[in-house]
Amino acid sequence: MKFKFDAKQQYQLDAIDAVVDLFDGQPLSKGSFELTLSGSFMSASQALTHLGVGNHLELKNDEINSNLKKIQKRNNITRRTDIKTEGLNFAVEMETGTGKTYVYLRTLFELNDKYGFKKFIIVVPSVAIREGVLKSIQIMKEHFQDLYNNIPFNHFVYDSKRVNELRGFAAANEMQIMIINIDSFNKKANNIIHDLRDKMGGRKPIEFIRAANPIVIMDEPQNMESAKAKEAIASLNPLCTLRYSATHRDKYNLIYQLDPVDAFQMRLVKKISVAPVLAENNANAAFIKVNNITNKNGRFSVNLTIHKQTDDGPKPAKVTVKQDDDLFIKSNEREMYQSGFIVTEINARPGMEYVNFSNGIRLALGEEQGGSRDDIIKEQIRETIKAHFEKEAQVMDSGIKVLSLFFIDKVANYRVYTDSGYENGIYAKWFEEIYTRVAEEYRTLFNREILPAGKVHNGYFSRDKKGEKGKFADTSGKTAKDEDTYSLIMKDKEKLLSLDIPLRFIFSHSALREGWDNPNVFQICTLSSSTSVIKKRQEIGRGMRLPVNQNGERIRDEYLNNLVVVANESYDEFAASLQREFEEDCGVVFGRLPIDAFVGIKFVRDEKEIIIDEKQSERIWNKIKNQTLIEDDGLIKKQFNEAVENKTFDVDDEFKAVKLEIVKTVEKYQIEKHIEDHSKNIKGRINEKVLLDPEFERFWNTINKKTIYSVNYSTKKLVKKASSAIMKMEKINPPKIRTSMADIEVSDKGVNATLVRTPTTAYAARFTRVPDILTYIQGKTELTRNTIYEILVKSKRLDDFQINPQQFMDSVVKEIRTVLNYMIIEGIKYERLEGITYEMSRLRDDARKLNFSRERIVPTDKSVYNYILYDSGVEKNFAEGLEALKDVKYFIKLPGWFQVPTPIGSYNPDWAILRKNGDIVYMIRETKATKDQMHLRGFETAKIKCGARHFETIGVDYDVATSISDANL
Repeated sequence: MKFKFDAKQQYQLDAIDAVVDLFDGQPLSKGSFELTLSGSFMSASQALTHLGVGNHLELKNDEINSNLKKIQKRNNITRRTDIKTEGLNFAVEMETGTGKTYVYLRTLFELNDKYGFKKFIIVVPSVAIREGVLKSIQIMKEHFQDLYNNIPFNHFVYDSKRVNELRGFAAANEMQIMIINIDSFNKKANNIIHDLRDKMGGRKPIEFIRAANPIVIMDEPQNMESAKAKEAIASLNPLCTLRYSATHRDKYNLIYQLDPVDAFQMRLVKKISVAPVLAENNANAAFIKVNNITNKNGRFSVNLTIHKQTDDGPKPAKVTVKQDDDLFIKSNEREMYQSGFIVTEINARPGMEYVNFSNGIRLALGEEQGGSRDDIIKEQIRETIKAHFEKEAQVMDSGIKVLSLFFIDKVANYRVYTDSGYENGIYAKWFEEIYTRVAEEYRTLFNREILPAGKVHNGYFSRDKKGEKGKFADTSGKTAKDEDTYSLIMKDKEKLLSLDIPLRFIFSHSALREGWDNPNVFQICTLSSSTSVIKKRQEIGRGMRLPVNQNGERIRDEYLNNLVVVANESYDEFAASLQREFEEDCGVVFGRLPIDAFVGIKFVRDEKEIIIDEKQSERIWNKIKNQTLIEDDGLIKKQFNEAVENKTFDVDDEFKAVKLEIVKTVEKYQIEKHIEDHSKNIKGRINEKVLLDPEFERFWNTINKKTIYSVNYSTKKLVKKASSAIMKMEKINPPKIRTSMADIEVSDKGVNATLVRTPTTAYAARFTRVPDILTYIQGKTELTRNTIYEILVKSKRLDDFQINPQQFMDSVVKEIRTVLNYMIIEGIKYERLEGITYEMSRLRDDARKLNFSRERIVPTDKSVYNYILYDSGVEKNFAEGLEALKDVKYFIKLPGWFQVPTPIGSYNPDWAILRKNGDIVYMIRETKATKDQMHLRGFETAKIKCGARHFETIGVDYDVATSISDANL
C-alpha cells in the first residue's frame, strides 16, 4: 500500500505560506530560472564558506518583522509579537492528527523552491518522534518529488558513529535534511559532535553544521525548553528556528494556529465518543481510590474516593485526608473501614506518589482497592471488541482496515516469560476468551469467516537487551531500549493497514503512547490496575488521524470518522479532564467563548470586503452577553442553543450577513459538539417505505446525474483584465537598509543603550542579477509565455521589476491568479456524463454507518433514514421545517459522497427536496447565512455558481436559502 497525500488542503497551504512569506523579498536562488547579469555565480540564498555551502539571508530584520506582522494579521493572530524581543523564532501550532509533519516537510521544499535555501535540520526530543519523522520522509518522498519537479535531496538521521556525514551535509550543493535528537548535541562533555576530529581536518563536527547556517525545525519544542536545550539549538547557528507543536509552552512569534476547536469544527480529525465502564452498586468492601496527592508548602493531603454512608445507603464520595485521618470517621463510620484505615504516610514526590494506611495497604496515585477492578478490565475488553466489530460492519466493502489499541501498564499482564519461552498473560487470556464469545454474536453481520482469537492480537514492547534473548520489558519510551519498538511500529505502518494481515488488536506499553500513531485506530482502551492518570490528549492522539483505505486514500466521512475511547471513568469525568488539558496545553477553553472568537470572519458591505477585527468581535460578544446567553467569563449557557432553535438569537444589523457564521463560531466552542457519550448513541435504520417508493426512485434518478466541466475564456479578455489589475497594484518598494545610532552605557546595573539619532533609511541599489520572470510566472499560473509577456507589457509596470524582482513577481502572480479564478468560474460549462450517476444503492450501504448521537438528531418519516443528523441549530431548524411542511413529500441531507466537481475542489450540496402540490418539483437547496452573493466568501460564491450550473445542466431547480421561509418551496 502507498499513502496518497492531498496537495490542496487549504489549511495546510495556509500554514506553509505563513513560514514562506516571512522571507518575502528574499531574492530567488541561482538556478535554471535565474539570469546572471553580473559576474557573480552564487545565489543570494547561499553563501560559500571554507567548510561548504550554507544558507544566506539577504533580508534585514526590519523587513522580516514587517512580513511577520502581515502574516499575523492575515491569520488572525491577536497576540502580535516582534523579532526584536523573540528573535528569529517562529511558532506554528497545529492540533495532533492534522498533518503537522507533512506541513513542515513541505515547507522545506517550498523554501528551497522559492528562495534556494538548502540546509535544514529537524531537531526532535525522543526516539519515537525521530522514527516518525524518518518514516514520514520515506512515505512522502515520491509525493514531494512529484510536486517539486524531481528535486534531488538527501536525508539522514545523525549518528555519532557516522559524524563524517556532516562534512557532506555542509559541502553539498543540493537540498539536505538532517534529523537529530536533542540529546545528541546538548551535552558538550559527552557528545562526539563537540570533539575535535582528525578525520575532519582537526575540526569539531558541529562546526560543519554551523557553517551551513541551517534552518532549524523543532518538532515538539515544549519538550526542549531547558536552558541547556536552548543553548544547544543556538550552537547550531540557525538562520531561523521554526517550532511546530500542538501544545507549545512558549509561542514565540506565533504565525499560524490550528487549535483543537478548529480541528474538530473542520472535521480534520475524528470525532470522539467515550464509552465509560464503571462499577455500580458494589459497596461490600472497603473501596478506596486515590485521585490526587498534593504538597502545598509542606501540608500533605490526599484526595480519595470512598463509599460514604448516607440516609440512602453507601454512596461514592470524594474526601480529602491528611496524616492520621481515619477513613472510618470519613465514611460516616462504615464498618468496612473500621480496621486499619488510618493514614500513616503520604509521599507527594512527582512520579512516586503513594499513601500508606495503618493496616499495611499502600496505594499509588490512580490505584484503587476493594472495587471490581478485574471485572472492569474484562468489561473494557468486551466493550472494545464489540465497538471493533461494529466499526468493521460499518466500513464493510470500503477497503478500510479497522485497528484497536490497548495500552497496558505492565508487559507481564500480557506476556509471561518461562524457561521454555513465553505464554499469554492474564490480559491476553481474557482477550481471547471474550473475543471468541463476542465474535459469535457478530458472526451474522459479516460475509466472511471470523478470524480466530489467537491470530488477531499481538504486542509491541521493547526488547530487554540486558536480559533474556527475546524478552520484553517495561520501559519509559525515551531510552535506547525503545529503538526496536519504534522501528517495528513505524516500519509496519502500511503493513498493519492491509486487510490481508490478520492482526487487528494491538497491545502496547502505556509509556509508549507517544510512538504509536496509526490513522486506522478506531478504538483505544487503557487497561490498568489503576485508573488512568495519563493525559487524555496523549491517549486519544494515537487515533485522531482520519483513516485510509487500501489504496492509501484519506477517507473524509463524518459518519465513519469516530474514535471510541473505552474509559474506566464516566463520560463527564473524561470530558472534564480533556477540557482541562486543552486549557492547560493550548489555552483553549471549550464551553467558554473568547472575546476575540469572531476575529477574521469576512463579509461584504457596499461592495467592499470587511474582516471582523478585535473591536467588532468584542461588540458581537457583548451583544450575546446582553441577551444572557453567556456568562461574564464567556461561559456558554444552554439558553444559547434554545435561542438559536427558537430563532430569538439576534445580532446587530451590521453583522446580519454573517449571523450563521457567528452561530457556528459559538457552537464550535461547545465540547459536547465534538465529544459524545458512546452509551447515548443510537443506531439509525432505513425508511423502507421511502426507499422503495417508485416516486422517490424517480426523484433520485433525476438529481443523481454526474457531469464533467470545461472552461472557456477569452485570452484577449484575460490579458486586458490582468494587465489592468497589475497596473493598479500597490507600489513595489526596494529592499531597505535602516541605520540608527545609540550610546552604550556600562554600569553596575548592566548595559543600557540610548537612541541618540533617529533611524535613517537607505534603499538598496537596483538588482543586476534578476530571475527569469516569464518562466517563474508560467510555473505559477500555467499560462503561455506569450500571454504572460503581453500582460506584463500592457500593465506598464515592468520598470518595477528591477526595483525588487521577487516582490514584483509574487505580486503579479497574485493578481493574475485572482483574475484567472474569476474568469474560470464565469466561463465554466457542465456536460452530462451519460450512464454515470450517484447510485441509489449507496444510500442503503450507508445504513451500516448510521450511529447517531441522541442529542443531534431530528426524527423524520420523510427521508431515507429515520433520523437526520444535524451539525448546527440552523440545520436543525431547516430539517424540522421540511418535516412539518405538507407540500414536502421527501427530503434528504445529501451524503458526503454526493459531490459536484468544480475548479476549486468538490462541492457537496446540502438538501435534496421533492415537493408535491399538484405538480411535482425536484429541487436542491443550499443553506447559507445570506442569499446575497456579495456577502458570501469568495470560494463559497464560486462553488454556488458552479453548483447552479451543474443542476441547470441536469434540469433540477437550485437555490440558496437562509431559512425554511425563504427557500421557495
